[in-house]
Amino acid sequence: MIPETFRIISYESNREGEWIERKNTLTFFAKDVNDVTFMVRYELIDADGDGVADSNDRCKDTPAGVTVDVTGCEVDSDHDGVLDRQDRCADTPEGAVVDEHGCELDGDQDGVVDRLDKCPGTAEDAPVDRSGCELDCDGDGVINSKDNCPRTPAGAEVDAQGCVLDTDGDGVTDSHDRCPETPADAQVDAQGCERDSDGDGVLNAADLCPHTVAGAEVDVTGCEREQPILLRGVNFHYDTANLTPEAMNILDGVARSLLSYPEIRLEVAGHTDSSGDDAYNLELSQRRSEAVRTYLISKGVNADMFSARGYGEERPVESNATAAGRAENRRVELIRQGQ
Repeated sequence: MIPETFRIISYESNREGEWIERKNTLTFFAKDVNDVTFMVRYELIDADGDGVADSNDRCKDTPAGVTVDVTGCEVDSDHDGVLDRQDRCADTPEGAVVDEHGCELDGDQDGVVDRLDKCPGTAEDAPVDRSGCELDCDGDGVINSKDNCPRTPAGAEVDAQGCVLDTDGDGVTDSHDRCPETPADAQVDAQGCERDSDGDGVLNAADLCPHTVAGAEVDVTGCEREQPILLRGVNFHYDTANLTPEAMNILDGVARSLLSYPEIRLEVAGHTDSSGDDAYNLELSQRRSEAVRTYLISKGVNADMFSARGYGEERPVESNATAAGRAENRRVELIRQGQ
């Protein structure tokens, strides 16, 4: 009897006789039973040639040459649902979700599989660490792709852009700022404190005379006591009361300083040189002093702080005999009132 997993191919004997084949049972009736021998050839019944008999083969159409298990089915060594023949990642951990190639999913394409990725929505092409999270090279809590200051010192407090805080916006970081509440737009030194360029004890922002000579005694405005405050550089277009652009820039700074002294009272005094008619010069100086007053008021200075008066050519400070002297005499001053 031949096992059912095989089929008979041929048979022969050295004696004459009758062969009877029923299913896988082969019977031989020999006329002479002495020294009878016979040979039977048979083969495994295996339609797909995978080495597993059809009767035991659960996958009877396995492609030629593939590795199969004892049931005749292709092997999936890591049990991820993708056959080894098609599996590009043959050692996938058990239970991992894989793609059609048998590899673990990496939804954000950052090189870290979703199973291990703590930041599954990383931006495309962003460098990541082994956890799949974007790098923060300086450890300030702001990832590199959003960090405008990627080399922040360790331990520094930073803003949303990863830069060290500069609360008062003076250009000196809080960690180095000795004056962390400097007013906006104030000029500061390397320590973040307002400058006093002329060293008179009055900060530039409030100093009406920012170029006082060293050692001069000044009042709260930063100007020499009992001396008119010369608005040097406040000039007008020729033969008019129209301020030049440079004069307006200077008066902008004067206005900011005056806002620090709402209690003082001033006279805007206009002066000319001796060229031309006396009466005309008086009238021109009046218009120029009023132009300065009007401009300062437009910049927020209280109108009650000062009056305006033109003196014409009657109060020269230099000789009108020279061009340089006449230039000094054409001027605008602030004169303290009530001193």
